[in-house]
Amino acid sequence: MLRAQVCSNDDLSFLMEAHDGLSAAIAQRSGFKGLWASGLSIASSLGYRDANEASWTQLVQSVERIVDSTELPVLVDGDGGFGNFNNARLLTRKLHQAGAAGVSLEDSCFPKLNSLIGERHPLADIDEFSGRLRAVKDTVSEHLVLVARIEALIAGHGLNEAILRAHAYADAGADAILIHSRKSTAYEMLSFVSEWRNRLPVVIVPTTYYRTPVSTFRDAGISTVVWANHSLRAAAAAMRRVCDSIAAQEGVAGIESHIAPLSEIFELLRYDELAAAEKRYLQPR
Repeated sequence: MLRAQVCSNDDLSFLMEAHDGLSAAIAQRSGFKGLWASGLSIASSLGYRDANEASWTQLVQSVERIVDSTELPVLVDGDGGFGNFNNARLLTRKLHQAGAAGVSLEDSCFPKLNSLIGERHPLADIDEFSGRLRAVKDTVSEHLVLVARIEALIAGHGLNEAILRAHAYADAGADAILIHSRKSTAYEMLSFVSEWRNRLPVVIVPTTYYRTPVSTFRDAGISTVVWANHSLRAAAAAMRRVCDSIAAQEGVAGIESHIAPLSEIFELLRYDELAAAEKRYLQPR
């Protein structure tokens, strides 16, 4: 299912961020056909910064909960693989065992820092990162979609460097290229897409150039759009408003109409299935 979405230019696909089982269930109910297990969102939900402070085992455990809570394929943000080729292939083998459908690896140095923070992020050597990709491909090629994420534009190295890296990563076995940009317009990303000419399908993350109409992405022949952190940010804003209100009013009567009823939580997490199972397995015949 994920390969059909990401590795095709026939139609634009959308992956919705999930950071736990509940956010995954909500995304599925909203009609999304695939999920992005966001490194930023998972780390934040655990109380860590997006700087490889959460371990790869914590990432795998979070992905397992996401997979168990939905029928949708999950593309995992694997950062740079948490080390060299050996760490990367271990991570991806464990992600496969946890039920992930794909992994995105970025050409950053360990420990990474979130792409939207700081300047001149150091990039991995092209040959070394290509080795990481080959190791992952040799380990899980039949099971996981492998997306190579290029940080050259983020790091300020320009279009030529991004294209050079894209060709190298395609040769190393990547199934798709994720080109990342933090510009407020899509010009930089679209310049890459035009130069790249869809040698491999292109995945984008329009967190900063969110004003760009989706029709622009379709016209450019982009494969997949990742809404990378919006459930977490929405949850943080809502929790802040509710906590502020409860603290100020010293009560919950004023916020009850603005939060999800418990019945919605019970529905999302399939309490009805548990009740049916109890009737089947607990009631004596």
